Amino acid sequence: MRKKTPDTKKIPNFALSYTYFYMRKLYQKTALLLFAVGLLGSCSTKVELYSDYKDVPIVYGLINVMQDTNYVKIFRAFSGSNDQPINAHEVALIADSSNYPGKLDARIVEYKNTYGLQYNPTGREIILDTITIHNKLEGDFYAPDQKVYYTTERFNTNNASQNVKYKYKLVIRKEADTVTSETGIVGGSDFRIITSSVTFAPNAHNKTGRIMFKPAENAAVYEVRIEFNYKEKRPNADTVYKKVGWSFGTMMTNELGSEGNLYSVTYKQDALFNALASAIGNDTLYVERFIGDTRVYVSAGGLELYNYIQVNSPSESLSQSIPDYTNINGGFGVFSSRINIDSRVSLSNYTIQQLLNWGFRQR
Repeated sequence: MRKKTPDTKKIPNFALSYTYFYMRKLYQKTALLLFAVGLLGSCSTKVELYSDYKDVPIVYGLINVMQDTNYVKIFRAFSGSNDQPINAHEVALIADSSNYPGKLDARIVEYKNTYGLQYNPTGREIILDTITIHNKLEGDFYAPDQKVYYTTERFNTNNASQNVKYKYKLVIRKEADTVTSETGIVGGSDFRIITSSVTFAPNAHNKTGRIMFKPAENAAVYEVRIEFNYKEKRPNADTVYKKVGWSFGTMMTNELGSEGNLYSVTYKQDALFNALASAIGNDTLYVERFIGDTRVYVSAGGLELYNYIQVNSPSESLSQSIPDYTNINGGFGVFSSRINIDSRVSLSNYTIQQLLNWGFRQR
């Protein structure tokens, strides 16, 4: 069977902000070359960073059961001595200084839990291959090529009706050392958006509505976003497709509204018209605008991802020594799970009428 090759143009952008943050945290005695896949308690695996020129494994991976390809970034950092310090900014631009030569033995082992019993290996091991992306922009790290590990094998989804849960263990063998980490799968068959209709109104300062959804298995943090799509037509010009949207920010489960087995976020009913006012302004001459789809997006992330982002939040200080949180045994970084879902929602008749009053047209 011919092996499936992923489309590298669809690889998500990696979060360079966290990379640069880590480089600053190890600025005094180390140079940490960090390239995090982007992308949502305290647990610390101690790694000695202060041996002369010893490499330290750095691992970033987020399993998403909805994706047909999943990526793990595996590379290394170096520490120097006081007599021979390393310039992180210079070393970061050298590919050979952060990549391990060749291909490491990297695999993901599957475990299954049925009816609340202990997790047992299923016998399935997903072998990670390497691929080079060629579209990274120049910046703090080497470009345009980046080596990443990947798999096109699908991960199994939790099934609440059958009382089945899965977790996966990452195993990386590097010479005599083994780096490991594990995560439960975020998602499941019940995770879905319940809200089917929303209402917006201009100048409705005190009126609110709710977006409701069923929880995702093993999720500790959520982010909800609304997007309104529309198109513009001008004389002798191509149709332009536009959108306005806003996010409710990252929220822990205890920060969400709850009703029975549902979570919710509250939106202001004037939010859409405020966003449109900023986007359109006084641009009303010689243009026709048409109402498009409105969609709700819900992202859910595992506890490891939340801890990594919150505990290791960027700091302006250059004097911090080592990262406070990692769930990588034998290295630094994070291995967790996330999932994104979206659903089209209809606008209420009242909202449509208000948009028509604003000069919009229906398709």
